[in-house]
Amino acid sequence: MSATADPDFDPASGQARETARISPMAEGWAIEGMLTLRSVSAVLPDLNRISGNQVALDLAGLTRLDTAGAFALHQVQARIAQAGGQLDLRNVTPDHTALLERVAASIPQPPVVTVQRKSLTDLLEILGRAVAGAGVFLAEICAMLGIFIARLVRMIRHPHEFRMTALVHHADEVGWRAVPIVMLMSFLIGVVLAFQGAVQLRQFGAEIFVVDLIAISILRELGILLTAIIVAGRTASSYTAAIGSMKMREEIDAMRTLAIDPATVLFVPRILALLITLPILGLIANVMGLFGGAMMAWIELGISPGMFLTRLLEDTSIDHVIVGFVKAPVFAIIIGVIGCHAGMQVGGNAESLGRQTSAAVVRAIFAVIVADALFSVFFAMMEI
Repeated sequence: MSATADPDFDPASGQARETARISPMAEGWAIEGMLTLRSVSAVLPDLNRISGNQVALDLAGLTRLDTAGAFALHQVQARIAQAGGQLDLRNVTPDHTALLERVAASIPQPPVVTVQRKSLTDLLEILGRAVAGAGVFLAEICAMLGIFIARLVRMIRHPHEFRMTALVHHADEVGWRAVPIVMLMSFLIGVVLAFQGAVQLRQFGAEIFVVDLIAISILRELGILLTAIIVAGRTASSYTAAIGSMKMREEIDAMRTLAIDPATVLFVPRILALLITLPILGLIANVMGLFGGAMMAWIELGISPGMFLTRLLEDTSIDHVIVGFVKAPVFAIIIGVIGCHAGMQVGGNAESLGRQTSAAVVRAIFAVIVADALFSVFFAMMEI
């Protein structure tokens, strides 16, 4: 037979083809030829046919083996072992044995996860660490608040250090740009309160009291609380992202190098912008909430706008308005301080920035709700 007619001969390269054959034997299987990267794909179907409890694979006729072939043999061994059997490799040369062992050792094994039941001591330790962490966080927030107050007092004493341009810019970002969403949210809240109140009060013939329900709910609680929650979602995240990005790019370190105080440049204008704009947003929320409630009361109950306004002015105490607006500066300081603090906690990677941004939103909203609950308890004790 000529060389060109030999199926294992490559006429283009003048060398033998890299082929392998798997054939059954009396005691198992035998593999012959070259089990390499070029030939392993052709014999994979035959390798997958090998199965049984005690299977022997004779490698006496194997002339060449590389890592791809060794990996294929290892996969066959693993498959048979997983089924409860065993693959016995026979007549393996020392070189092939070393290669098989090296390939088997290089395959990563999944970590063994052992679930351990936590004892009472472990649970107490977890609780103690959580409480200690919360204490450290509160101490850092108080320190950030102290820095803001100290820099604000300094700028009052030295007005030339005050950055009016930055204040106007941040007031536009956190105030003016939040007006549409605050108006829409408050209008819909007023509509929902009026509709739900009308459904319930109509059963008792007390439809007129829906005005009191809307006025007290909006002016005392929901107007400023929901506005603060929306602002916390928008502003705390933006403050954290802006300051955190500057910290990642080492711009804050550059400020300190140039003798520029980061607290004066970054913290004070942002928190002051919130102090100025949040009460205004709360006023807008109150007006739109009452407007939405008045419209729904007119549509659902037939209470005219004039009657709604008269009832609102006669039976709604100014105390409800004062209680709502007293909360606004406190909510503004909470949101601003938490946002700036989270920005300063950002590390040197984008993952830290995303983690601190989401944490700032959650902490700000939670702190606002807790502060509102404390205000409610305080005003109830003061009978206001």
